[in-house]
Amino acid sequence: MESLTFAAMSASVDQILQAWKKKEFKPIYWLEGDEGYYIDILTEYAEKHILPEQEASFNLTVFYGRDAAWADVINACRRYPMFAERQVVILKEAQHMRDIEKLEPYIDQPLASTIFVVGHKEKKLDGRGSMSKLLKKKAEVLTTKKIPDYPLAEWTSRLIHDKGYVITPRALNLLVDHIGNDLSRLSNEADKLIVNLGQRREIQDDDIETFIGVSREFNVFELQSALAQRDVPKAIRIVEYFEHNPKAAPIQMVLPALYAFFSKTYMMFSYPMHDEKALSAAMGVAPFFLKENLAAAKNYALPGVERALILLHEYNLRSLGVKDAGTPDASLMKELVVKMTS
Repeated sequence: MESLTFAAMSASVDQILQAWKKKEFKPIYWLEGDEGYYIDILTEYAEKHILPEQEASFNLTVFYGRDAAWADVINACRRYPMFAERQVVILKEAQHMRDIEKLEPYIDQPLASTIFVVGHKEKKLDGRGSMSKLLKKKAEVLTTKKIPDYPLAEWTSRLIHDKGYVITPRALNLLVDHIGNDLSRLSNEADKLIVNLGQRREIQDDDIETFIGVSREFNVFELQSALAQRDVPKAIRIVEYFEHNPKAAPIQMVLPALYAFFSKTYMMFSYPMHDEKALSAAMGVAPFFLKENLAAAKNYALPGVERALILLHEYNLRSLGVKDAGTPDASLMKELVVKMTS
């Protein structure tokens, strides 16, 4: 299986889970890539649900790559199940395993009664290598990759909906902007919110501030809104809050978020802006979030948006020390706000 789009990757994970629930198994599952969330879902299910509890004590073996010897893994895979039809062998954090290529003889001739699940996070094997080619022939291979920013809000909303809850658009944007594209952390924070809701079924703005620690008034989303409206005093107040609370929104998080916002605003000039529904669909932006882009497009016009993107690129380089002698982050942000809105 080649590296997949986000939607196809999610569908492939669902297909594997559905097959497992039907007791349909392949001898080897190789789960690799830089999105650990889906790898964890599959390895956790394999560990806790493939075998009945009474069989797992004899027929479940879990290794960790940093501590596992390849010979021990192969020996475990070649062992026959005890008092059961099948056994499960899981190799977690396989990217840390030394001599992992020595698993090739087993991969070439796996035992039908063993379900061997390998979690190889952070990277994938070199597709030109012999092991990668062998896995494509002999195993179910899932290659994950980080979700891009634009479907994050939809993914998080669906995750919360699947748990039986809803989230307001503003709370959703605060949560996603704060966490970024770390699916495992988004899932954990969603669980934390739900645990604290009591009898309510809706996650609101106050919940994000109370339980996640994101200020409703001073965050990247509010800075973005202030810039869209060219509200300089509000934007400066938010930057000053960041200055006194550096962990709330480090500049390395703020600038990419603003660049993404103005990039989407720039895209809008290619579409007829009078049809918000069509514009929302074309850009992949929910109507609630589109309002800020429309405001920025109106208040800056095309030349102003282009200038904002150039400035954001320049100040991002300066924040990294390029052509800058160490100007404090807050000073850089204040300069940027004034230049963008002037």
